[in-house]
Amino acid sequence: MKVRDWDDILDDVVESEADPSGWRAIGGDRRQGIGEDMYIAHPAVGAFQLKTYARNPFDVDGVGAQVARSIDDELEPLFPSDDESAGHFGVQQPIRDEDTAKQRAEELETVVETHADAPTTPQALFEDIMNALDSPAYGPMEFDHTDRPDRMDDLTDTFEEAEELLDAEFEDVIDEDVERGFY
Repeated sequence: MKVRDWDDILDDVVESEADPSGWRAIGGDRRQGIGEDMYIAHPAVGAFQLKTYARNPFDVDGVGAQVARSIDDELEPLFPSDDESAGHFGVQQPIRDEDTAKQRAEELETVVETHADAPTTPQALFEDIMNALDSPAYGPMEFDHTDRPDRMDDLTDTFEEAEELLDAEFEDVIDEDVERGFY
């Protein structure tokens, strides 16, 4: 298992060319220390674990690794499904030019107008918005901002060796970047 910068892991997700709507994620606080843990998975790609912390709202740092090359029957129930009342997440790539930005805005406007004029569901609106924005990865997500979802502990226990290695690397990143104490 190779530990890399968390941005590199998200690049793998973006470049995977897997069905964008097939991704699932779960996240929350780390078991110990500052930051968050997140698992993101796709049946055709596998599972990734990320450990991140926000130095400020504009600067997030962290590490990650691929922890499984496929999602088997044991791992599948640990990730939220479309049937659950989970939240949603989407991975977006920055729009680099004005023409593309205008085209995406027009497509998004059409989606919103269409859903405003017809019966719809939150799931259908979300999927149509992600498609209009050409999101490379999106799906259901369970995330707890103040704690850890129970299933995260099961994932952490399943990938115990990866957890230990990522924690050690992550603590090095935090020690380099976070000054402790008062001035």
